[in-house]
Amino acid sequence: MPVVSSPLATSLRLQVQTGTDVDGKPVYRMRSYSRVKPAAADQDAYDVAQALGSLQVHPINAISRVNENDLSATV
Repeated sequence: MPVVSSPLATSLRLQVQTGTDVDGKPVYRMRSYSRVKPAAADQDAYDVAQALGSLQVHPINAISRVNENDLSATV
């Protein structure tokens, strides 16, 4: 039975370095941005994340795209 994947939602997650701990290791926090169009191209999503990151006080360490899909079996 084949499974069909239908996109539901997409969000962007930016990992930013907010400082260092007492041992000098970096401390990271996540910033999430929802309501991204699932059909948006990866390059466009990355460009938007970079633009949002430029507005942050803290530097970006990583950018992730999180896709949520509905899986259903076809008969």
